[in-house]
Amino acid sequence: MKLKTHNDERGFFREIFRFEEQFPDSPVGQLSHSMVKGDVIKGWHGHVYQYQWNYVVSGKINVALFDDRKNSSTYRELMEFSVGDEGDSFAYFFPPGVLHGYKCVSGPMHIIYATSDTYDINDEVRVNFIDLPNSFLNLHNDA
Repeated sequence: MKLKTHNDERGFFREIFRFEEQFPDSPVGQLSHSMVKGDVIKGWHGHVYQYQWNYVVSGKINVALFDDRKNSSTYRELMEFSVGDEGDSFAYFFPPGVLHGYKCVSGPMHIIYATSDTYDINDEVRVNFIDLPNSFLNLHNDA
């Protein structure tokens, strides 16, 4: 989702998510901040119940989202994109059952993310990236 930024001589103001308007049926349970160093790959995991909203504050990442929801119209489809310092500001969201990962291509990278519940290791699904489609391996390149 492309974000609208309001600039003036003092700086800028940017709304990232309007949860009540954009996701009225998805409660927010936790807000987290993570810093990741350059060339680090994070992920290859999903969630059973949890929704997640992400916003990269600084740095740049190559993101991959893989739909592993059997009843989804996009089942087994891969979405890849870059987000961060260069270009337009974006925020992204994914529901339970969507596997996700990213590579920090310009770091350190700071990401703020909200989840629909608090952290629960029993909600996590870990996946070996070798078990995913070949294009998912593109996270290893500085695309």
